[in-house]
Amino acid sequence: MPKLMETPPYTPIEAVTEILHGVSVTDPYRWLEDQESPRTHAWIAAQTKFARSCLDVIPGRERIRERVRELLDVETYDSVQKVGRRYFFRKRLPGQEQPSIFVREDPDGEDRLLIDPALRGTDKYTALTPLQASPDGRLLLYEVKVGGERTGTFEILDVESRKTLPDVLPRGYLRGFAFAPDCRSFYYVHEAVGAERPNYRAAYHHALGTSFNDDKQVFSAGEDATLRLQLVPGQGVLGFVVYRFLDKVRTDFYLWRLDSDGAPEPLVEGAEYKFAPRLLRGRILALTDRDSPNFRIVEVLLQKGKEPQFVDVIPASDSPIRNWVVTDHHIFVSYTRGTKTEVRVFDLSGGQPRELPIEDCDTVRLVGSDGAQDELFFEQESFTKPARIFRYLPQSGDVRLWAEPRIAFGGDNYHHTQVWFTAKDGTRIPMFLVARRDIFERGPQPVIMTSYGGYGVSMTPQFSVFVAFFIEHGCLFALPNIRGGSEFGVKWHNAAKRRNRQVAFDDFVAAAEWLIETRHTEPRRLAIFGGSNSGLLVGTALTQRPDLFRAVVCMVPILDMLRYHLFDNAHLWKEEFGTSQDPDDFKVLLSYSPYHRVRERVAYPAVMIVSGDADQNCNPLHARKMTARLQAANASGAPTLLQYSRFRGHSPVLPLSERIEALTDRIAFLCDQLQLSV
Repeated sequence: MPKLMETPPYTPIEAVTEILHGVSVTDPYRWLEDQESPRTHAWIAAQTKFARSCLDVIPGRERIRERVRELLDVETYDSVQKVGRRYFFRKRLPGQEQPSIFVREDPDGEDRLLIDPALRGTDKYTALTPLQASPDGRLLLYEVKVGGERTGTFEILDVESRKTLPDVLPRGYLRGFAFAPDCRSFYYVHEAVGAERPNYRAAYHHALGTSFNDDKQVFSAGEDATLRLQLVPGQGVLGFVVYRFLDKVRTDFYLWRLDSDGAPEPLVEGAEYKFAPRLLRGRILALTDRDSPNFRIVEVLLQKGKEPQFVDVIPASDSPIRNWVVTDHHIFVSYTRGTKTEVRVFDLSGGQPRELPIEDCDTVRLVGSDGAQDELFFEQESFTKPARIFRYLPQSGDVRLWAEPRIAFGGDNYHHTQVWFTAKDGTRIPMFLVARRDIFERGPQPVIMTSYGGYGVSMTPQFSVFVAFFIEHGCLFALPNIRGGSEFGVKWHNAAKRRNRQVAFDDFVAAAEWLIETRHTEPRRLAIFGGSNSGLLVGTALTQRPDLFRAVVCMVPILDMLRYHLFDNAHLWKEEFGTSQDPDDFKVLLSYSPYHRVRERVAYPAVMIVSGDADQNCNPLHARKMTARLQAANASGAPTLLQYSRFRGHSPVLPLSERIEALTDRIAFLCDQLQLSV
């Protein structure tokens, strides 16, 4: 890192000490939790000035920016959905800050512009996403976001006139939406920001062109902060799923016929298993883990005066179901088997299974279909190929490329392999290694490593511009499949869940140790990065084993594990992490909470922490407090930088120019620390 223009800003310590379950816990920077405080604003400004004094003088920064622009500023497609003959999707042209919404009238037709966010007269931080088309394809519901906020505003477009209707749902969370069969009204569940009764959960019916004050309530789940209500659309029916986030998540399911004057009928009550229903032409199908930890798809058969019967349509297998899509004649089910994606195609009764053709070591995501026709869209990507969109017709077996980004990246020059290492407890863990072909033949090399380790999220091959840059410049990329995911079933997830969380951290550290022991790298050439739950992972790794790493990029993380549940909706993560309110959870959380594990006069690696005001998932207080604590405690002389934007949140919708600058900062920071020539 070049010589700093100034030292880190001084952060006053205003310690708050609490007794939790008989243990004294001190928080030196509690005051930084107040995001609206003028003191916090001034502190962020000082941190930004300090970060810029370090980042702007890194050699090769302009070359990095130009390469990042080449990789990012290409034509992209996403969010494809089909109704009738119309295909709705987002497309961003080179040079545009944000994607626009387009429509095609047939698979090979011209792309017709519907809405360009740049013409709204707002700013480059406004992003649009198509959500749902009416059954006749005449109306389109879409979301408007500003920056990376999780909340949005919801508008309806008349496709032919390209005019937005006055029926706008204000900023908030849309938990379900269904156009009525005549397309003159809709049903919705919406949690508005600033609502008079913020915890009241209900579904309403709105007639287009009328005041929302006149909307009719069709279902109420009650009024409680622990409740969440989701609307499930169907043909002539609606489903209502009520989640109660108590000591365990409990689920209720109600069915209501649109032509009925009666109340919705309860079908499932107080279920402690997962239940995700879909309503299909007189049938109720559901994904559930009842009696099947890896999930199965069942048909729910109603029995008068009795509990409904669950009949297997797609039985459980040795691998968990990741996603499923139903078309007119088929059910598509995606699995992660080990570290590979598999998609199986069944008829509507669960018979005649066959596999969707997938290239080896590619990840596939089912992204869209038309339930009234037999047609599927899916994305396919790998470490060296960005996501391409394919259209699949199961009747003929025809798979056609529908769209692909033309990124100038020579994927054929790179190689990946899978190795296995031994975890602390003796478990064998797989790890992907990706690099230029010549790198595998050399001795210790610079390595960048990430993983996830939570929520059952499996780490499969995906393309990353961030990773692509580093492997272009001679780095080895390492991706261990640590526990906390579910690459090898639900047991793989449970092994590092809640009070077992340390297992995920130990697996990650063991991966780093293996890379060093096998001379793939050495600590001064090893960098780690991660965001969200993965931000917690790298934050824990840097505080538990600072000797192993040269540099860390920690993005939109949670780091104060004793208070995370007190902000936004993070209390919903109780099953995954536990909370400090429980004495047994508290002991575990305190033992690894990165913010509380920082120690005075310890030599920590260089750290960049990334966050922003708009993050409503992992509150930016974590990033602010951790930055202050590391800057005060670090004895190594390596910098701790805060990359912060008031627009950054958890949703990846920042404009192109800001994405280029942010990625340039992160890459330049690691290139400088790893002494990479650019």
